[in-house]
Amino acid sequence: MRRTLTVVVAWVAAVVLTGCGTTASEPPAQKSLILATTTSTQDSGLLDELLPAFTRDSGWQVKTLAVGSGQAIELGRRGEADVLLVHSPAAETEFVAEGTAGARRLVMHNDFVLVGPKEDPADIKNANAAEALKKIAAAEAVFVSRGDESGTHAKEKGLWPKAGVTPGGSWYQSTGQGMGETLRVASEKAGYTLSDRATYLAQRGTLSLEVLSEGDPGLLNVYHVIEMTKKAGDLVQPDGAKAFADWIVAPPAQRLIGEFGRAKFGQPLFTPDAGKDESTLGQ
Repeated sequence: MRRTLTVVVAWVAAVVLTGCGTTASEPPAQKSLILATTTSTQDSGLLDELLPAFTRDSGWQVKTLAVGSGQAIELGRRGEADVLLVHSPAAETEFVAEGTAGARRLVMHNDFVLVGPKEDPADIKNANAAEALKKIAAAEAVFVSRGDESGTHAKEKGLWPKAGVTPGGSWYQSTGQGMGETLRVASEKAGYTLSDRATYLAQRGTLSLEVLSEGDPGLLNVYHVIEMTKKAGDLVQPDGAKAFADWIVAPPAQRLIGEFGRAKFGQPLFTPDAGKDESTLGQ
């Protein structure tokens, strides 16, 4: 009962905020699974490309909860999602070790970028990530953090120590929101933020932000699919989880991922990685 109430509330909120999910006009799904995923897969538009194809190929309808990776993992931990598509590797590894999740498989990657106003008051253009953050802190230029325990937030928190900086004060601001909203706030405040490249490119036309620091090997952004099991809760649907995970790492879905964004942005927004040695990514 707890899973049902929590998921219904969360899903309705996600549908209202993102427009993703089954609408009232659609017939009831005979097979329906819950996907907990990151806001970057939603805000970039990737889910709009993948989920209809998955439903067509498998017969499974998908109810999507687009939240930060930390929240998505927590939904899995509580048995309130059937399958996860997330990008917080350290948290994922710890979660899988707990024993309630099933297989964790590599799906794709892109990268993180530091974006900011064209005027670049902290002069970070072409600096590596650590140097860029050090300059932002020294200038006390506005930096907008997601602050939501997402994969992006986890990556950001890991970068500050490398810059020798403990962020704080009026220049360091937190939204507690997803990537799309955080980019909007950074744009309005003429501030800097860390973004996955896909969401930035998808929303670039509405933002007064430019990519100022990129290409740092430490900014790799890797996504995995994690199947949940009955050990997380009696209402988890392992069959649906496996169907989605098998589908997203299979060649047809990997081709869709590899082509997504190419026509509109002149480059793919994600690189498909199923079956690759993860240690070679970004090389």
